[in-house]
Amino acid sequence: MTTSRRLADRKVERFEKNITKRGAVPETTAKKGSQYPVGPILLGFFVFVVIGSSLFQIIRTATSGGGMA
Repeated sequence: MTTSRRLADRKVERFEKNITKRGAVPETTAKKGSQYPVGPILLGFFVFVVIGSSLFQIIRTATSGGGMA
């Protein structure tokens, strides 16, 4: 029964150490940096598609006489 008591005392000691550390933990564990959630190539492709499709729509509307269907 002494080994169980020693094991329990160690667990209680570890738990009490964690209690005293509360609030001293950094908000995020990841390093903060200038990282984007998407890569620059993907962002460039997205901008190209959006601007290209809007330009294509403007040119198509202008050549068809500007009438809305």
